Amino acid sequence: MATRLMMLLGMIALCMSGVAGQYNYDEVLEKSILFYEAERSGDLPANNRIPYRGDSALGDQGNQGQDLTGGWYDAGDHVKFGFPMAISTTTLAWGILEFRDGYEAAGQYNWALDSIRWPLEYFIKAHVSDNEFYGQVGDGNIDHSYWGRPEEMTMERPAWSITPSNPGSDLAGETAAALAAGYLVFRDSDAAFANNLLAHSRTLYDFALNNRGIYSQSISNAAGFYASSAYEDELAWGAAWLYRATEEQEYLDRAYEFGTTTNTAWAYDWNEKIVGYQLLLTTSAGQTDFLPRVENFLRNWFPGGSVQYTPLGLAWLAQWGPNRYAANAAFIALVSAKYNILASESEQFARSQIHYMLGDAGRSYVVGFGNNPPQQPHHRSSSCPDQPAECDWDEFNQPGPNYQILYGALVGGPDQNDQFEDLRSDYVRNEVATDYNAGFQGAVAGLRAIQLRDGK
Repeated sequence: MATRLMMLLGMIALCMSGVAGQYNYDEVLEKSILFYEAERSGDLPANNRIPYRGDSALGDQGNQGQDLTGGWYDAGDHVKFGFPMAISTTTLAWGILEFRDGYEAAGQYNWALDSIRWPLEYFIKAHVSDNEFYGQVGDGNIDHSYWGRPEEMTMERPAWSITPSNPGSDLAGETAAALAAGYLVFRDSDAAFANNLLAHSRTLYDFALNNRGIYSQSISNAAGFYASSAYEDELAWGAAWLYRATEEQEYLDRAYEFGTTTNTAWAYDWNEKIVGYQLLLTTSAGQTDFLPRVENFLRNWFPGGSVQYTPLGLAWLAQWGPNRYAANAAFIALVSAKYNILASESEQFARSQIHYMLGDAGRSYVVGFGNNPPQQPHHRSSSCPDQPAECDWDEFNQPGPNYQILYGALVGGPDQNDQFEDLRSDYVRNEVATDYNAGFQGAVAGLRAIQLRDGK
């Protein structure tokens, strides 16, 4: 017993130091980008690299027949939920901006740009007029009763929009943030596309500002899946990104109007952007009023803070998607470290968390990577055999691995005692989602950038 305890303590120490495993960050970045390609909806490009995926949902349209094809499917399902799609895009763009050198060293920079262009083009389509934006395509309840390929869907796919009479300041504000971040990514390589992104960002932000409301009260179908708790953080977040993009005082004033310099965030996720705008305003706008809150957030996540740790070292915040929360915190930590905010502790924390997911705790939580990765992610299209074989609930229930490898997908993660069972039916621990990978991918790029800095 004493020997086993010593071994466990030693493993925890290694996980916390972040040096237990040495991982190929280039491979992880490549595969994470492939995951986003597997989530694509619409008319796939000629360079599609996912052999089991084809064109799908080509009939997606608005209530007046507007073209709503494209975008990403949300998770293991086939709904296009605009709210998490937008934060995923914003976070990925932020990581590209901060850790471009990491992406370039991995040979993945152009693929990363190609990846985020897909949802950005969809957001432009969904913004059908100055005061109307489509925030969801597909009925979540109907969709979840279907197990099969997106290419073979036959159910109705209704679309819902926000308007002045059915507002959604959070959805519009978050999408404005994604578009502004996209402008910054593309302005030097594709000025016409970038300027279009910025124009839509400005208009969407004005729409969010002038028509206040919570989007999931207007799009009630989203409430059972991605219910928003407030819109003030997205109004501050969108303004912060527009200020970084334009340096116009109006947007900085709006960020202060809707932001908080006194509250410390619980998490960085699809619903809460507080530490996002606090860090962005600190690092890109020099607004030191927000710095104490960023430092408090980080200390809450460091060992000894308010976030509990599993025995093997995962900072475990909540049952649903704990890997996502820890990966997002790792991303926030690495952006902070780049700007010398608790740099040493932030880097150590981030490395320990990402390495936990890559294998330090004895298994990988990334599909198709490392030691004993998940083989049964809760994900419809990758569970299907090659066509023309049928795919239905029999594939959901079959006990073997998914027929296709969903490379790069980060699964939800273990319980608070590091217990994890690789079961397709477990949509809490074993589902994947576009927002799960976004902070994770940015953090991996950040760790690759640190390797370059340190000459490795």
